[in-house]
Order: sequence, then C-alpha cells, then structure tokens
Amino acid sequence: MKSLCFFVLIFLTCLCGYAQKKYTSSDRSAIKNYEIASAQIDLNNFNEAINALNIAIKEDDKFIEAYLLLADIHRSLGDYLKAKEAYKKAFTISSTFAPERLFYYAESELNTGEYEAALLHFTSYKNSGKAQFDKISIVDKYINDCIFSIGAIKNPVAFKPENLGQSINTNDEEYFAALTSDESTLIFTRQIKGKEDFYRSLKVNNEWTSSNYLSPNINTPEFNEGAQCLSPDGQFLFFTGCTRPDGYGKCDIYVSQKEGNGWSTPVNLGFPINTKGWESQPSLSADGRTLYFVSDRKGGFGSYDIWKSTISDDGKWTMPENLGSNINTPYSEQYPFIHPDGRTFYFSSTGWTGFGRKDLFISRLDTSNVWSKPQNLGYPINTYGDESGLTINSSGTKAFFSSNNFNGFGGFDIYSFDLPQNIRPSAVNYVKGIVFDDHDNKKLGALIDIIDLKTGNSIYTSYSDAIDGTFLGTLPKGNEYSLNVSKNGYLFYSENFSLEKYKPGKPIVLEVPLQKIAVGKKVVLKNIFFDSNKFDLKPTSKAELQKLIDFLGENPTVSIEIDGHTDDIGDDQSNLTLSQNRSKAVFQYLIEHDINSARIKYKGYGETMPVADNKTSSGRANNRRTEFVIIGIGK
Repeated sequence: MKSLCFFVLIFLTCLCGYAQKKYTSSDRSAIKNYEIASAQIDLNNFNEAINALNIAIKEDDKFIEAYLLLADIHRSLGDYLKAKEAYKKAFTISSTFAPERLFYYAESELNTGEYEAALLHFTSYKNSGKAQFDKISIVDKYINDCIFSIGAIKNPVAFKPENLGQSINTNDEEYFAALTSDESTLIFTRQIKGKEDFYRSLKVNNEWTSSNYLSPNINTPEFNEGAQCLSPDGQFLFFTGCTRPDGYGKCDIYVSQKEGNGWSTPVNLGFPINTKGWESQPSLSADGRTLYFVSDRKGGFGSYDIWKSTISDDGKWTMPENLGSNINTPYSEQYPFIHPDGRTFYFSSTGWTGFGRKDLFISRLDTSNVWSKPQNLGYPINTYGDESGLTINSSGTKAFFSSNNFNGFGGFDIYSFDLPQNIRPSAVNYVKGIVFDDHDNKKLGALIDIIDLKTGNSIYTSYSDAIDGTFLGTLPKGNEYSLNVSKNGYLFYSENFSLEKYKPGKPIVLEVPLQKIAVGKKVVLKNIFFDSNKFDLKPTSKAELQKLIDFLGENPTVSIEIDGHTDDIGDDQSNLTLSQNRSKAVFQYLIEHDINSARIKYKGYGETMPVADNKTSSGRANNRRTEFVIIGIGK
C-alpha cells in the first residue's frame, strides 16, 4: 500500500512538470540527491529517500520540490509533525508553486493539533478553484473538525488519567483492558517484541496483583492474540486470532470458557460471525446474547463498520446486522464497547466530527431501540492523536484505556480516569454467588437464570464455574429480579431480590446450596406472588412457574405436593382457606400447562408451620410462602 502511495506521488510529480529536470534548484548535487530519493521510493527504501532529500535540502535550502517530496514521505508514513514542517518550508518559499499540496499541508496541521492554521489552509484550498473533485467532501469534513476542535479545546472536560502501575504496565506495550463486572479481574494484551499475548491481574485489597500469563490454551507461540473482551461474569473470553489454520479469513473471532483457574481451548465462532474478510474487536452484552464486533465485510458503510449478532436459543449466532448510519460512516468505526446497562455504547471513529483522527464517541439506545447521534467525549479525552479501546466499569464511574502519550513505564500503558458525569452510562450492579451441594459442599457447575420480574425477560443466563462453583451476573439498577439455579439431579433453587437498597459496586452476595432430588426435599418458591388476602396468581409468577414446569418435564418420574402457608395475621380458618386456595391455584396452573394431575397434590397449612418469628414484618413475609415437596420418585 505504501509503495502504491508513492507511485501516485511520483505520478503527481510528473504532472507538476518538474520531472522534466526543470527544478527550482540549479544545484547539481541537490538535484542528484533528489533523483536518488525518487529512485529509493520506487524500491520502498523510505529511510534512504529521506536521507537523500535532507542532503538535497542542505545543499539548497530553497529547493521546493525536495521539501514537498520529503513532506509527502513523512505524511504517508504517519509522521505528520515532520510532514507539516516540510510543507511549511515549501509554502514559505512559494505559496503558489504546488496548490494541490495545500490540502496535505492542512491535513498535517489538523493531525498535529494546529486547528486554526488548518482551518485557514483548508478554506483557502476549497476556495482556490483548484481543489480536486475527490477532495471536496473530505475538505468539508475537515473544516467541521477544525471548527469543532477549536471550540472543544476552549471548553475542556475533566480528565485526570492514572497509570494502573507496575503490576500491570511494563517496558513493553500493554493495551485492551477487559474487566469483570466486580472489577476483580483484569485481562489485557501485552506485546513483547511484536508478539501479542493475554495476561491477567487480580484485584486484592484494592490493589492489582502482579500480572501473569493467562493460559497456554489461549496464548500460542506462533500467533498473535488480542482485541479481546470478557463476558461481564468473567466466564467467557472473546478475542481476535489472525492467520490461524482454522480461520475463515485474515482475522476471526474466537471464544474460550473459564475452567477454574484455567481456560478451555478456544473455538472459532464460525460463520456467520466470521467470513473471508476481517472480523475483530468483540464486545459482549451483559446478558451474553448480543455480540458487537468490527468487520470489513460487504454491505457496510465504510472501510470498517460495527456489526452485531444475537445468539438464538439453540446456541447459534444470527446473521450479523450492521448498526446502521447512526453509528457507522463512510470512514472507519472500530473498538466497540457495550456497557452492562445494555443501552450505552462507546466506540472509536474517524468519520464523526472530532479532532481529526480516531476519536472516542458515546451513543445511547432510546426507548425505540434507536441509537442516538454519537457524541464526542471531548477534549482532552480526545486529542489530535488516535484514541480507542475504552472500557467502562459496571458502576459507570471509571474508564480504562491505553495510551503512549504520558510518562508511563514504556510504550503503551493502561490507565484509568473518572468518567465525566454527562458521558456516564446508567449504573448497574451485580449478584455474586457460589453454587454447591448442600450435603458434601462440593462446588457445582449449574445453570444460572436471572429474570426481570417486571418484563418477564431473562437478563442473564450462564453457568457457574464447574470447578469453583462461582457465578457473577450484572443487573440494571432499580428492578426486582428472580434468581433460579438448576442442575440435573438436583432440585432447583429460587431466590428473589431487589437492588433498591444496594449501591452500585456493592453486590448481592449469595450462597446457593442445591439439594439432590429425594423424597422429603422441598423448595420455597420465592417468586410466586399473590395480592394480599387473595389467591389469584400475579403475572410476575409466570417465570417461576415455568421453572417448575421445566423441572417436572426434565424429571418425569417425580411427584410433588404444592404447599401453601400464611403468617398468623387473621383467624386460623381464614388463613387455612387462603393457603389452600393459593396452593390450588399453582396446581391448576400446572395442569393447564400439560403436567399430569396424577403427579401433583396440593395442600394448605395456614399458619401452622412457620419458619420464622411472626412478631416481625420480615418474619411474617417468610412465613407467607408457597413451596413444593418431593413426595415420590418412580422408575
């Protein structure tokens, strides 16, 4: 690509007339070195070309063509500072010699933060009457970038980055921070001598421990691993692998599952996520159902677009959907990050109005599920350099990013900063637990399902770790939830909780003992709801009832009794009747949903079997309960 750029540059040089040996210099040594540089460019020997041009300029410091070609080389190599200085020399000597180069001069000023000078030169280029047709639209964009940048710099946002320290950062390059919802685990990419691998650090007593090589199952000696994300519960690592034998294209997205302190062998996500094109930079929603990623596949708006795919109930990814023109532009959008609130999206773009190169933006999903127009995160979070790869903690207060713009430990380091209030996502919290056998305390891998009782939608479905039994589920703040934990051979576990009394960052911590299926074992159905003194099942009970239906379907030889209980408020007979009617309501619901009535009994016990003291409101609430007990196991 670089070689092609320079062939174009040489061709333009020919068109300008000075390829016929009619130079602005008459110094033979200067001309000779200029021609040596031109020959070296054809061979992609750019350093040799730069050296020859510097000699030519030393021989004749008015040699315009030498300055222009030197500027073109530096610009194409991405060294805009040196390019700007070389263009400036040429235009100081003559402001009219090469009017087509005024665009590149202004572009170099834009990319080094000289916005007022860039605005002047872009405007002059646009109004010169000599602007190239294919440059007009991008000139308009750059003019808007300059105007925006001048204003943004006058109104900076709060930004105080803090280096994460030598436990994580080294003399090598560290970037792409990925966090669990509880901020206890950080997985990042470290590049050593051009080789990218994953490393992990744990937070202990609010300090990051010394980072360790993640896993030989994921890191390989021959390939690079990078551009990763963690599922919020830390159970799945999605990452980018390139040029692998099982790859579909240049770069593909892979997934590995946590197994205790280790990780499984990665699996290629396959089609339709991966194609013959380039897929990278995954970001997973908190419920684990939607994957956002970057691709250059056909059907996009620009060179790189952000796409999404959802996983169906049968475990297959749907055909990816482009996020549309509210996110993607004819330029490049990369580094997506969907916050655990499910509605706040951060990404990097060269297309939306900003400071000239890659900037960080935020977009929010409205109530109609439409992404808002992206908002630039502002100065000095964004600068004239490239900003990308932002990660936000679950409480929405702190952002993590990588940079080589500060006095770090070497190269790119990972930093954090307090996110300004106006660009924060909604706060979320999390439930953290451990699943174990109630008899021998053995840790269990079990299905975890958390349901929003208001909507009936499952917002988190995953498995506890098969080795240590742990799970971690991210929850939007303010709603009431049911938790159901199930495993073959065991009774399921039911819990109900609200986040109203929990501050962001202060999790609900649960111990989940599972009982093996046996006669006499019982489960309190904590998400079966009735209005006071009534026995009509409330709609919020449906999710729990479905869990009971599923349990009976998976264990067709099991028979149960539905038991209703009350507190001691009211007379004994009324309580007995109410409990009988409530247990009957559950019984009838099960029958209506194809459960054989021969497998189910129901009974009301009124206030006769309390499990707590009726003298307190919490005790009475515990006594008002519906439960089921195993009364038979057939063959």
